Amino acid sequence: MKTIEERLDLLENKMRQENFRSNTGLGNEVGYYVFDYDPADELKVRERIRELQETNTMLKFGYQLIVYDLYELILKLLQDEDVLDDLKDLEEEEGTDYVFASISDILKFDESDSLIVNYIVDNTPDDAVVFLTGVGKCYPILRSHKILNNLHQVMDHCPVILFYPGKYTGSSLHIFGEMKEDNYYRAFPIVER
Repeated sequence: MKTIEERLDLLENKMRQENFRSNTGLGNEVGYYVFDYDPADELKVRERIRELQETNTMLKFGYQLIVYDLYELILKLLQDEDVLDDLKDLEEEEGTDYVFASISDILKFDESDSLIVNYIVDNTPDDAVVFLTGVGKCYPILRSHKILNNLHQVMDHCPVILFYPGKYTGSSLHIFGEMKEDNYYRAFPIVER
């Protein structure tokens, strides 16, 4: 079994390959990938992503690394919609489950014009590799399979890698290695454990 450091090294090497960024070998389908990892390795994964962000990947390797922390993006969009303070009050009155449902409605998680998906599409250049992070921080507000399904339908110009604190079997996601989310079949495991 590989260490998290070894797996992250393999991921970096794959991203540097031109055929990875052009999606060669995937039937010309845009590459959607899952990098699953033990939740205990969260801080190591975050640190490596931060190090990669600080590297000029365009100059060194010919692509831009774009990182979207889904939790931070949810907060930004709620702030942009000017509802963050209202949601705090609403949680005290109605409870957490009601607030989660309200967030889903406000940001249109289940709709074709999802604010998160639109933000990612509008802010991602053509010559990019996209990292989606923060999955554990925004669970259960946003489920990974929903963002991948919605994004897969509208963004096809660059590879997307979801960093997943849990287990991806190639057909199902198990957040934190325990709770099963809905099945998801369109992503490839990017580095085997």
